[in-house]
Amino acid sequence: MRQLQGMDASFVAMETRNSPMHIGSILVYNPETAPGGFVRFKDILSFIESRMQLSKTIRQRLVRVPFDLDYPYWVEDPDFDLEYHVRHLALPKPGDWRQLCIQAARIFARPLDLTRPPWEFTVIEGLENVEGVPPGSYALVTKVHHAAIDGMSGVDLLEATHTLDPNAPPPNAPDDWQPEKIPNAAELLGKSYFNALTNPMKQLEVAAKAAPGLANAVKGLAKRDFEVSTNLVAPRSRFNRKISPHRVIQGMSVPLADIKAIRALSPGCKVNDVFLAIVGGALNKYLTAKDDLPKATLTAMAPISVREKDEKGDMGNQVAAMVAPLGTHIADHRERLEFVHAQTVNSKAMTDAMGARNMTEISKVSPALFMSLGARLYTELGLAERVKQPFSTVVTNVPGPPVPIYSTGARLESQMGLVCLTDGMGLGHVVQSYVDEATISFTACRDLLPDPDFYIECIRESFEALRDLAAAEAAKGAARSGSKNSAGAKPVKRTAKKAETGTAKAASKRAPAKTGTTRKAPAKKTSAAKPRAKKTTKTKTK
Repeated sequence: MRQLQGMDASFVAMETRNSPMHIGSILVYNPETAPGGFVRFKDILSFIESRMQLSKTIRQRLVRVPFDLDYPYWVEDPDFDLEYHVRHLALPKPGDWRQLCIQAARIFARPLDLTRPPWEFTVIEGLENVEGVPPGSYALVTKVHHAAIDGMSGVDLLEATHTLDPNAPPPNAPDDWQPEKIPNAAELLGKSYFNALTNPMKQLEVAAKAAPGLANAVKGLAKRDFEVSTNLVAPRSRFNRKISPHRVIQGMSVPLADIKAIRALSPGCKVNDVFLAIVGGALNKYLTAKDDLPKATLTAMAPISVREKDEKGDMGNQVAAMVAPLGTHIADHRERLEFVHAQTVNSKAMTDAMGARNMTEISKVSPALFMSLGARLYTELGLAERVKQPFSTVVTNVPGPPVPIYSTGARLESQMGLVCLTDGMGLGHVVQSYVDEATISFTACRDLLPDPDFYIECIRESFEALRDLAAAEAAKGAARSGSKNSAGAKPVKRTAKKAETGTAKAASKRAPAKTGTTRKAPAKKTSAAKPRAKKTTKTKTK
């Protein structure tokens, strides 16, 4: 039996019917690499069952202390039933991308049963008309409570349910898992009493550790290593209101090489800056169309992992938050990227000065009762409508495997992240990489963003504008390099010509970026979270 940390417990305290606090993904698999070229539902069950010992999350359930006087505990569930957690359905015909997103949104909107291990996998067949998906492919919609995982420990869960070889045998290590007795109310109250006595000492210890970070922050501000500007304060927007229980989900995939190429538009720019600028451009277009664009820039909460190497397999959350201005007030795409890069450098300097790890440690000693009462009052009093929010949205970057991975022998073709929402935060984005693709997806309250197809179109246009600018810049650079070589000397007009030709080919290769959306515009036809494999008629799913 292990007690939750403060941040993990906050996700349990914040759970409401309208705000289920789980995160997840839509994974698309091609069974052509599986034995016989197809995967049965019972094969998926057997595969997961054979690898459960690789994950701490799978068989642990939450036990809450009466009256929420202390943080909940993780207990090995004595009534664990794998078939409850892994489910199976098929899309009605025609089985297209829009139907998959609608079905995933419905699944994702339902809260998890917190009297069982807090996760569910739903296998979805019938994807025959999802563009870019090979015949016979199936999807897996995952839901895992945020109290159990953050983005990085979620990658560990992904590793536990996947292999690097489609024919990999089950793990050799024996499964020595043992269920635990569920503690009764008296035992839990006794533990909470002891923790209440020792918590003040823990608070003093954390305060002592945090003091140098606060001193560094003051010193850095005095030396102007960073600045506290109005760009770090979010204006109110249509997404910062009380949310409904209904969700919309959409996403698109793009070549990862294009994202990396865009960095050249602003020296020193990171991949995460590019994603933030793309989201900022999309929000600029979307809110302008709604005549609802604030004059000040919207901001994103950008989670930062502070997980140590020896904590890789641990459950729970080891993250801090960084304020990332999105440049939504800037219409020019290059200027927006430069603005975002400058602001993230400033925010990172501020976070480094304070110590990102200290932020997570402080949350571990917050009194559980006050945390629970605060979360309830925030919801019941409708404070999201009255109190200004520190962030406009969430943009979390989760790096995925750089090589293909397999589940039940089927190759993972594409993945798209899903994120939880709360009152005051009705829109969240997840950006992920996998092999040579990057996906940009969002989860939103259906009442606050009723037109997900239009918003994904805004994201696509924002990406394409930056991609085309980067391609044009690269072509200009190649032309200048070619003219210098030809004007100069001996070597070679021939070498310059080759370099120029290679750049032109690269630019033309980038031009038809493969992106995903449900809209069917002839001139801008795109595909949803596009798998990389070509279509084949030799695969099927039963």
